[in-house]
Amino acid sequence: MNTPAHLQVLGICGSLRQKSYNMAALRTAGELMPPGLKLNITGIGELPIYNFDVQEKGFPAPATKLRDEILAADALLFASPEYNWSVGAPLKNAIDWMSRFQPQPFNNKPAALFSATGGPVGGARGQYDLRRILSGLGVHWLMKPEVFIGMSASKFADGKLTDETTRKFLTDQMVAFEDWIKRMKRAFA
Repeated sequence: MNTPAHLQVLGICGSLRQKSYNMAALRTAGELMPPGLKLNITGIGELPIYNFDVQEKGFPAPATKLRDEILAADALLFASPEYNWSVGAPLKNAIDWMSRFQPQPFNNKPAALFSATGGPVGGARGQYDLRRILSGLGVHWLMKPEVFIGMSASKFADGKLTDETTRKFLTDQMVAFEDWIKRMKRAFA
């Protein structure tokens, strides 16, 4: 009996911080995924600040690598902090680089999103901006369940997500995400 191949999910963390709660939550999401999903986490920290003058000389290797990873993935999973009520500069920079490629790597990609922040709102404003930005580039978002990890310092210990309620929210989102990816793959087959 053949086992079905795993659906490849590319994880993108919007924080560059070494002890990022978003990265810890992203790793946890990978652990909580159903058996049919496999998470590969990429980095965005090596991308230079987007500049058309740089692009005209040729896309830098980190941008081309990220584009290739996005194109190869079945879906995208974003863990994004909120900075000043919106998407942080590292993630917006990565999106700006990717938006310049043809074919557009985000087009028709199923995606899910969660955020971990120190405040009580859990990154809701940043999530809504990220959804708007990437919808314009063809991403198809899993709308529910939404996951906002507020007051994150109290929910993590030693780089691990320890809050059981939050782990349950992430588990529910990953189960729904698997179904969403399969539905989107059928729709765009």
